[in-house]
Amino acid sequence: MTGTTADRQRLLLLVPTTTYRTEDFMEAARRLEVDLVVASDRPNVMSGEFPDSLLTLPFSDLPATVRAMQDYAARRPLDAVVPVDDLTTVASAAIAGALGLRANPVAAVAATRNKLEMRERLARGGVPSPAFTSFPAGADPRAAARTVSYPCVLKPLGLSASRGVIRADSEAEFAAAFERIGAILASPDVRELGPGADRILVEQFVPGFEVALEGLLTGGALETLALFDKPDPLDGPFFEETIYVAPSRLAADVQDAIRRCSADAARAIGLSDGPVHAELRVGRGEDGRLRASMIEIAARSIGGLCSRTLSFGTGMSLEEIILRHALGWPIASLVRERRAAGVMMIPIPRGGVLEDVQGLEDARAVSGIEDVVVSMHKGQEVVPLPEGSRYLGFIFSRADTPAEAEMALRLAHRRLHFAIR
Repeated sequence: MTGTTADRQRLLLLVPTTTYRTEDFMEAARRLEVDLVVASDRPNVMSGEFPDSLLTLPFSDLPATVRAMQDYAARRPLDAVVPVDDLTTVASAAIAGALGLRANPVAAVAATRNKLEMRERLARGGVPSPAFTSFPAGADPRAAARTVSYPCVLKPLGLSASRGVIRADSEAEFAAAFERIGAILASPDVRELGPGADRILVEQFVPGFEVALEGLLTGGALETLALFDKPDPLDGPFFEETIYVAPSRLAADVQDAIRRCSADAARAIGLSDGPVHAELRVGRGEDGRLRASMIEIAARSIGGLCSRTLSFGTGMSLEEIILRHALGWPIASLVRERRAAGVMMIPIPRGGVLEDVQGLEDARAVSGIEDVVVSMHKGQEVVPLPEGSRYLGFIFSRADTPAEAEMALRLAHRRLHFAIR
C-alpha cells in the first residue's frame, strides 16, 4: 500500500471480490501518489498488517457500511470514494453522500442496479427505450407467455454481463427462458445480492445493432470519452458480447443521436457526476432513419479489462481520469488517442473445466495485437451464458483504422485453442 504524507489526499476504493479491475485502479492511484484505502466485501489476507488501508465492508448492508466509514473518516478523513464495479456503486454513493464528498444521489445509482426501475425512469423521462413489463419470478410461465408480444427479451433485474438475458420468439421459448432465469435467480450467489431476485423483466426486442458509450458526467453535463462499435450481431437467443472497437465508424449524425440519448438517459435517471457506461441499440425507424434506443446505463465505467483499450491526452488511462475527477483534480485532456483500438472478450464455447490454453504466443504475434490475457486458470470451471458471467479472457489490439483493429482481434482469436473438459 502507498504510504501517507501530510499533504497527500486519501481515496477510498470499493472493490468487490469478483471484479477484474482492482489492478488497473491501484496502478492509477500509484501514479497519482494518493493515499489509497481499499475496501472489499471479503477479508484480505494482508488486512492484519494494514488495518487502516485494507478494510472489510458489508456492501449489501448500506447503513452498516456508512456507519463504519463515518467512524473511519473521523480518524482518517477521506477526499474521494470510487467504486470499481457494479456491485459497489450504491455503497460508494451512500458513503460519499454521508461524508459530503462528490457523488450521485443514492436513489439514482440504485435505479441503475435495478433494470425495472431504470426502465420506469427512462419511460417517465421520454427516453427512447424498449416497451416493457415484469412478472414475479414465481409466476406461471405459460400464463405470462400469453400476455406479451414477440420477439421479446427476458432479464433478471440486477445481474450484469448479459447473465440471464434470453430472447424468446414464441410462447414455448418464453416459458423455457422464464424457468431458466428462475433457476439462476434461485442460485445462492444471486440470492446474496439482495433485492431484485424476485421479478423478471420482459422487454420488447429492438432490431438493429449495438453500440457502447463511455462517458463522464460533471454537473449533469455528459462528456463522451469513447463510442464503441460492436461489429458482431447481438440478436440472441443469448447476448454474449465479444468485440468492441473505437472510434465508431458510424456517421456523425448517428453518433450525435447516440450521445443525446445517453445524456437524456442519465438526466432521466438522476445521474449527475462521475463515469457512466451506456449500452444502446441502433435501428431504423418507420422513416428509414437510424435511431438510438437506450438498453442500459450504469453509474460506473466499462467492465472487465476493456478499459485498457482507452488512452487519453498524453497517455492517461481511464482509471486515472476517474480518480482525478473524483478528487476534483484537473484533467489535461479527455480526448481519446487518435489510433483505433479494440478488445475481444473471449467467449466460452462450452461449459466444463478449463484444462489447457494453446496458441497464446501465436495470437500475440498477430500484427496489431497488444496483448492477450487469459483471466481464467487451468482447473477452473467455465460456465457459458446465460448462466455464466465471466469470460475466458481478453484480446487487445491497436491499429491505424477500426477495421484493422477488428481484423487483428479475429485473427488472434483463431490462433487460440481452449481445451475444456
